[in-house]
Amino acid sequence: MKRVVIFASGSGSNAENLIKFFHNDNNVSVTQVLTNNPRAKVLERCKRLNISALSFNRMAFSKSNDVLNILKLQKPDLIILAGFLWKFPEFILNHFENKVINVHPALLPKYGGKGMYGMHVHHAVVDNKEKESGITIHYVNENYDEGAIIFQASCDIEPTDTAEDVASKIHELEMLHFPRVVKDLLNG
Repeated sequence: MKRVVIFASGSGSNAENLIKFFHNDNNVSVTQVLTNNPRAKVLERCKRLNISALSFNRMAFSKSNDVLNILKLQKPDLIILAGFLWKFPEFILNHFENKVINVHPALLPKYGGKGMYGMHVHHAVVDNKEKESGITIHYVNENYDEGAIIFQASCDIEPTDTAEDVASKIHELEMLHFPRVVKDLLNG
């Protein structure tokens, strides 16, 4: 049985999509969801879906071994960042080398880096009159959005599209592709 731990900071729609995708899979189990936001909607989703979920603070994450110890107990085959906004500490990455992935709401290397998440990305795409955007699923390293790219999917951006329109298109790509890419990674 492959074990997955998800990190999320907000509503948790990607986390829920992954949990539901693997719900009846005999080979994959989402064992834990962790969040840095004690008011994140992902906690409500996990309660409804009967998935263990915990929130933690910055000290537990990057200044102590608290989160690392939780991960060691979970023994994840893959750690998935699904809308998780904090930079992952190098000491955790070193312990789970090539086992931490992220989904980014743009076609990296464009629109990546510190502060480039969610609607910030979509506004930048519209402001720069891009003709396309998309998602990038990549390994996480010590720098924001610079890890090796695993998968990208794109969508057309119309001149009349708003940032909200772009967000909707990106969300569709995430819902469609993210679980499948995770499954492929876990199946080696």
